[in-house]
Amino acid sequence: MASRFSAAELAAARDRTIDDVLPAPGDPPLRVLFCGINPGLVSAATGHHFARPGNRFWPVLHDAGFTPRLLRPAEQDELRGLGLGITNMVARTTARADELSDDELRAGGERLRELVAAERPRWLAVVGVTAYRVAFAAPRAAVGPQERTLGDTGIWVLPNPSGLNAHWSRAAMAEEFARLREAAEAAQASGDAQA
Repeated sequence: MASRFSAAELAAARDRTIDDVLPAPGDPPLRVLFCGINPGLVSAATGHHFARPGNRFWPVLHDAGFTPRLLRPAEQDELRGLGLGITNMVARTTARADELSDDELRAGGERLRELVAAERPRWLAVVGVTAYRVAFAAPRAAVGPQERTLGDTGIWVLPNPSGLNAHWSRAAMAEEFARLREAAEAAQASGDAQA
C-alpha cells in the first residue's frame, strides 16, 4: 500500500509523469500492454502505475491469473518477465481522469498507435471504455475484444479498475481480465506451434 502523502506532495506530483513498463533486452515478447487512462496523483508521487489505495488493478491482475502472486505497485517491473507491460493513454497527471480533455485523449490514441507499432504487443488492453471511445473514435465500443486492430495487435477494452468505478465488482473485473489472459495464452500457443 502506498504511504500517505501531504496535500503539498500530491500537488507537486501534478508536474510528474510515469515511465512506461516495457520489455528490456532479454525479456520475453510483450503479450499484453495494459494502458491506463493517465497517472493519478498517488501514482505520480510514487512513480508506480495504479498506486492509489483502492485501485483494484493489481489484485484483479492476480485474480485473473496474469501474475503468480499479488504484486505491489512498487514491483511493477516484475511484469516484464511475464510478457506484460503498462503505459498510459495521456501522460499528464490529474486527480481524476475526467479532468482530461477529449483532445488530450485523441492525442493519446495517436501516441498509443505509435507505441504499439514500435513494441508490437499481441494485445493492447485499454482500461476504461469511455476513454477508449474518445481516443479511437469508437462511440459504441463496449468492454471486451474489439474488431479494430493496430496491425497485428488486438485491442481489448477492460473495465477501469479505479475504486471510483462502482459499476464493476472485483470479481467481475477479474473475469474480464481472465478472458483476455486466455486469449493471450491461446495466441501465444498458436504462435509457438507455428514456429
